[in-house]
Amino acid sequence: MADELGPDHTAKPKLRRVISGPLLVFYGLGTMLGAGIYALIGEVAGAAGVFAPAAFILAAAIASLTAGSFAELSSRFPKSAGEAVYVSAGFNNERLSLLAGFMIVASGIVSSGVMFRGFVGYAGEIIAFPVWLGFFFLAILVGAVAAWGIAESLIAIAVITIIEAGALLLVIGLGFAAEPIAFEGAPNVANGGAVAGVLSGAVLAFYAFIGFEDMVNVVEEVKKPRRVMPLSILLALVLATMIYVAVAFAAVRTTPIALLAQSDAPMTLIFSRLTDVPAYWMSTIATVAVVNGALVQIVMGSRVLYGLAQRDAIHEWFGRIAARTQTPVNATLFIVALVLLSALTLPLATLAQATSFLLLTVFAMVNIALIRIKRRGEPNGGFMVPIIIPYLGAASAAALAVISLAEIVR
Repeated sequence: MADELGPDHTAKPKLRRVISGPLLVFYGLGTMLGAGIYALIGEVAGAAGVFAPAAFILAAAIASLTAGSFAELSSRFPKSAGEAVYVSAGFNNERLSLLAGFMIVASGIVSSGVMFRGFVGYAGEIIAFPVWLGFFFLAILVGAVAAWGIAESLIAIAVITIIEAGALLLVIGLGFAAEPIAFEGAPNVANGGAVAGVLSGAVLAFYAFIGFEDMVNVVEEVKKPRRVMPLSILLALVLATMIYVAVAFAAVRTTPIALLAQSDAPMTLIFSRLTDVPAYWMSTIATVAVVNGALVQIVMGSRVLYGLAQRDAIHEWFGRIAARTQTPVNATLFIVALVLLSALTLPLATLAQATSFLLLTVFAMVNIALIRIKRRGEPNGGFMVPIIIPYLGAASAAALAVISLAEIVR
């Protein structure tokens, strides 16, 4: 009837399916790069020494286990609030499902708080301003872009990701062309051997791969999600791994390990040793990378709240879609407000540690959910991983969650 009479203006606005495979890959890659490699390369090198590339390879292998589980589940259940949907399907427990959803939202909020702090730190090296003003400026900026539209948000993320990756590729090229320095060991390598150093470095490097889980929460805005989502998750992880390993090799090849381990801005340090270009250019790119990460997390958090509202797990206010932008504006503004609050009130160390623990706990739950679904023999969505993958993913995520919790209570 609506077709005969014209558009049905009484229908509720819906999310738009406008995300292509390449944009989705950039979305995932954008949240993995930036805060990950820009901040962690020094710490990983300090732990693993010249074996830092091996540490990143091992971390990628561990991350790929849970990424594989997410890839299969996104094909089976292409719905927003993915983690909550997966846990619900696996455990048939709505309370546990809601807990998973809230935990992933909380991880996005505290992770964005970390990035807000990082933005103020990097930007403060370029221009002086009050910390609170920096927080409010960034909140308005990323909130406006996130509410503007999903296509616009992902285009902005893609552009910034290209800039981030371009800077990293420049460092890689310069590092491979430079004369190598003499070998210098690292504390863990010297005290416990190469294996101990690589294991210690891999635990740190794992957090540079966190981000693939954000991708599943925009699935209702992805074209052909059952096919595109799994492939995009795995491709983003592969690209991040290639970049990380190459950057790690260039870093330990050209910069003393002791300097890398002590630096608060390791990428700026490496860049300044390889070129005469002023170091503030790398600081500027790092600032932009942090903004990108915050935008990704806010988009993710708003979609999780939208998905929970669609399942009637939380108030329908969070599921309302703006007619003009076709984005969950209410949920977006709510997430931005909580991110701003966390950045203003919580210590940086608390934010980072809480992010890791929350995500790893959800990862363990999601892997176990897939095990239960596969053991029941339920029909798949077109993409499948061997059942050993979620078993190994659950074990590794649980082990890392225990390590993270130990750091919090220490």
